Amino acid sequence: TDAEVSTRKKTFAEVQTERLDQAERTVLIKCSSKLHEKKLLQYLSSHGNVKSHFFFENRGISALIEFSEKSSIASLQDAVGIPSASEHHVVPFKSRLFTFTLKNPVSQHVEETPLHLSPQCHIPIKDLIEKLCLADSISSQMYILLNEYQLTEENIKLRFLACSLVRDFARAYFPDSTVKPFGSSVNTFGKLGSDVDMFLDFRDTGKHASKMKKGPFEMEYQMKRLPSERLATQRILSVIGDCLDNFGPGCANVQKILNARCPLVKFSHQPTGFQCDLSVSNSIAIRSSELLYIYGCLDSRVRALVFTIRCWARVHGLTNSAPGTWITNFSLTMMVMFFLQRRSPPIIPTLDQLKELAGEKDKHIIGGYDCSFVSDLRKIKPTKNTETLDVLLGEFFEYFGNFDFRKNSINLRKGKEVNKPESSPLYIWNPFEQDLNISKNVNQPQLEKFIAVARESAWILQKEDKTQQMINKEPWGLAALLIPFGKSNSSKMKNRMKGIGSETIRSLLDSLKLNNANSQQKAVRK
Repeated sequence: TDAEVSTRKKTFAEVQTERLDQAERTVLIKCSSKLHEKKLLQYLSSHGNVKSHFFFENRGISALIEFSEKSSIASLQDAVGIPSASEHHVVPFKSRLFTFTLKNPVSQHVEETPLHLSPQCHIPIKDLIEKLCLADSISSQMYILLNEYQLTEENIKLRFLACSLVRDFARAYFPDSTVKPFGSSVNTFGKLGSDVDMFLDFRDTGKHASKMKKGPFEMEYQMKRLPSERLATQRILSVIGDCLDNFGPGCANVQKILNARCPLVKFSHQPTGFQCDLSVSNSIAIRSSELLYIYGCLDSRVRALVFTIRCWARVHGLTNSAPGTWITNFSLTMMVMFFLQRRSPPIIPTLDQLKELAGEKDKHIIGGYDCSFVSDLRKIKPTKNTETLDVLLGEFFEYFGNFDFRKNSINLRKGKEVNKPESSPLYIWNPFEQDLNISKNVNQPQLEKFIAVARESAWILQKEDKTQQMINKEPWGLAALLIPFGKSNSSKMKNRMKGIGSETIRSLLDSLKLNNANSQQKAVRK
C-alpha cells in the first residue's frame, strides 16, 4: 500500500469530478445470458471506442459500458428503437438504459467462454468467518474483511451512473443542475450493498462571480420567490419525485418524505439494483464526506479498523439499518476516528489541526459554521505511529469498555475528551455544526450493551490461545468476535455487566442534577 500512497492521492473534488464525467460517458445494457461478449463489444465499437466495461447479475445479465467520448452515446441512441407497444403502452423517455437481444439467436455448440460477472454484494458472514480462520494474524484478518466488504471499482461506477441517470431527469427542469453522491458512496467507508445517498445541486460553480462583474448593468434572472428555502426544496423534490415515478425507467417504490428534517425522495433504482435517497444540496453533509475521505486516505489502518468495528457491531446487534435508539454507523465511525486521534503518537490529526493547514481555497463557512480544512493530502504529515491492527483492535475495545461516558463527550475537533455539554448517554460532537450531538438518538441500555460487548471482546482477545484454537479448528482472533456471544457466554456476560446497573442509577441521578443545574442557569440568564 505504500507505493499506492506515494503516488499523489487525488483530492476529494478531483475524484468526484472525474467520476461524474466518467458516468456521463456510460450506458447500461440489459443483455440475454447467451450473449457473445466479443460480438457485443465489436458492435458497440462501431459507435466509438469502448474505454471499459463489465458485466453483473441483476435480474438477468447487465453490462455497464463506458465510452471514451460522450458523442458515442448519441450515435448509439440514434440506432436504438422504441419498444413495440403490444400489451403495454410506453412513456417515450429516451434514457441511457437499453435492452439488447440477438436477432437470430444461433444455438451455439461452440465453447463460449463464460462471462465474468462482477459481484455487487459482499459474501455472507459465515463464508467470511471461514476465510478469516485461514489468515495468519488479526491484521491480515482485518484486511481480508476490508477487501470483502469495501466498494469495488465496478460498484462505484454503477453508483455514479445511478446519479447521472437521475440528473438526466433533473435537467429537464433545471438544465444546469447536477446530481452527486455523498456519504458512504464517496467517503471511502462504503460497504457493498449500501444505499446511494445523492443530492441535487443547482450551483453552476465558478461561472457567475467572474462574468457578473462585467458590463454596466446589475443583471439577474426573474425567478419564482417562495417564503422559505425549505418550501423551495420540498416543491422541487416533489416534482422530481413525481417525474421519476411517472417516467423513470426502472424507478420503483418512489416515496416522497418531504416533512423530514432533511426532505428527501426514496426510490429503488432497479437497473443498477440500488436503493437511493435523493435530497437537495446539503453542503455540510458533503464536508463530512470529504473529511472522512481524507481520514480514510491517510493511513490504511483507518479503513481496516472502521470496517472491522462496523461488522462487529452489526453481528452483535449494536447497530441496525432501521432508525432507532442504537448507535449509527456514522457515530461508530466517528468513535473509531476519535480513538485513532487519541493514540500516542496520534494516527490521524484532529479537525483543528486540519483547519490550521487549510489554504485560501479550503475556506468554507456554511450557515455560520466554520467547515474549513485542508483538501490537499500532501500537506498532512504522515503519522509516526507503527502500532499493528492486532494491537489497535484490542485497544479500541479496552478504551471504550472503560470510557467515562457519564462525564465525557467525544470531540473530534480537539481530539480530546471534553465534559458533556448535556446529559445524553452518548455525546459525540458534530464536527461542523458544533451545537449538535450526532448520537443524540442513543439511549442508556444501548450504550450499556455496547460497553458490555466491547469488554467481552477485549477479554476474548486477551485470553486467546491462537495456536490451540487453530489446531482445534475453532474460530480465532477476529473470527471469534464475529460470532454472536450467545447462550454459552451469558454467564460471562453477566460478570461483564456487573457494576453497569448501578452506573445507570448513578447516571440517572447525575442527569437529574445536570438538568436541574441547566434549568437554574437558564433561569439566571433570564
